[in-house]
Amino acid sequence: MVTLLLDTSQLEVVLSPLEQAAAFYRDNLRVDRDHITKVQLTEEPWTWLRGVASPGTHIKGLFAAGTWETATSRDFVLVRRRRPAVVIDLEGSDYARLLLGTRHGLALAQALRLDVSAEPTDVTEIAATGAIPVTPDAGGPSRNRGKAKPTLKPA
Repeated sequence: MVTLLLDTSQLEVVLSPLEQAAAFYRDNLRVDRDHITKVQLTEEPWTWLRGVASPGTHIKGLFAAGTWETATSRDFVLVRRRRPAVVIDLEGSDYARLLLGTRHGLALAQALRLDVSAEPTDVTEIAATGAIPVTPDAGGPSRNRGKAKPTLKPA
């Protein structure tokens, strides 16, 4: 699982040595915050893969790491098994999209909305300490939404 660091100017994806080797990427991945256009959370990262690994490592359903290329775009991918992931759409960057397996996707989405320090900080720490605006009943799952409460009738 990757570590996500955020500061005022960039998002840094910290890769372990094993992840760097599998992704054929020599350093951590850095993306300017200005290039991030959308962040989405997914429980099924494998459905988001597009193109072919070039260069990269792909063991179907188990592990995918590296650059995925299509005829028109490039994505950076790092996902494992059936773990949740975050999909980050980019504009004006080397990659069109980042697909990263992490349990901290929600913390990243929240941290991107906050003012952060100039020092890179883990997104989970930012989200835990920041005052994150929360909209009550923002469309989250509810079993009885829009339904009348059942009433019991005597037999």
